Amino acid sequence: MPRVFNFSAGPSMLPESVLNRAAEEMLDYKGSGQSVMEMSHRSKVYEEIIFSAMDLFKEIMDIPDNYKILFLQGGASTQFSAIPLNFMNGSGKADYVVSGQFSTKAFQEAQKYGDVKAVASSKADGFSRIPDLDKSEFRSDADYFHICQNNTIYGTRFSELPDTGGVPLIADVSSCILSEPMDVSKYGVMYAGAQKNVAPAGLTIVIAREDLLGNARDVTPVMLNYKTMADSDSMYNTPPCYSIYICKLVLEWIKTIGGLEAMRERNVRKASVLYDYLDNSKMFKSPVLSKDRSIMNVTFVAGTDELNKKFCDNAEKAGFVNIKGHRSVGGMRASIYNAMPVEGVEKLVEFMAEFEKNNS
Repeated sequence: MPRVFNFSAGPSMLPESVLNRAAEEMLDYKGSGQSVMEMSHRSKVYEEIIFSAMDLFKEIMDIPDNYKILFLQGGASTQFSAIPLNFMNGSGKADYVVSGQFSTKAFQEAQKYGDVKAVASSKADGFSRIPDLDKSEFRSDADYFHICQNNTIYGTRFSELPDTGGVPLIADVSSCILSEPMDVSKYGVMYAGAQKNVAPAGLTIVIAREDLLGNARDVTPVMLNYKTMADSDSMYNTPPCYSIYICKLVLEWIKTIGGLEAMRERNVRKASVLYDYLDNSKMFKSPVLSKDRSIMNVTFVAGTDELNKKFCDNAEKAGFVNIKGHRSVGGMRASIYNAMPVEGVEKLVEFMAEFEKNNS
């Protein structure tokens, strides 16, 4: 069967060249006589994999020397607890922007650990935009300021980072990491589940400024203590070895196509093709405020629930899979992460135009 165009929000598609390389090395990684899936994480051959992946992250994202890269487990959702346990350790205060489902979950989880304030929310607008920020609502004595930079479910993103002054900015970047250049120095901490733009499910990436580490609460579980993980090079216990290996291959792929500047150009082009069609369609519409549109997750509707369902059913039969919107909002969502080729978006738009013609 030919490969489909997979528009899943995660786990998402991986570059074909990466999958082919992994297949070639499945039984014998570089003459070791074993698969990465079965080798010891303490072996020299595996240490080369994990440290190469860290070095590639530093190079491709231009990460300053005073930041640590952690390869963890538990997904971004586990970090909703780890963040306050590690960093809400001064005033006991933290400010959160509530811009979607995952930032809501992060906000609710953090409330267990201290004085947590929602400084802005777009819930009343169905999370169809990034909420307006009023700096007078920001607390200068907060231990950190948290955002979800790209909202996977609703298709919105921060086009500009909030000015938090001296308060460290912490961002969930699960669905936008490696999609374009990011100035890491503007963040105290970035964290991301890897299953959208980086690797298979199982790996979580944390990029943390070193001076923020080492003050976790005494009750912090050892597996959630970022300092413990940093001091052990992310190998306090057995890491998600195979996901880290695929991460390394994906980073090598990004480097070969020209790095994050080239990736941004590619991703903006894909998003423009789809948004341009939506803005000129009489059937399909994007519910997202134009200035806040994500270039990773494009949400849209066809007007009625019946048309939405018919479109999703027909799209799957035509080889455009996982295009149904999140169950909490309905409609459709095309996640066009790094590995989605431009051709996939162009063919989707052709299919949408044909569907519109036949169902008007």
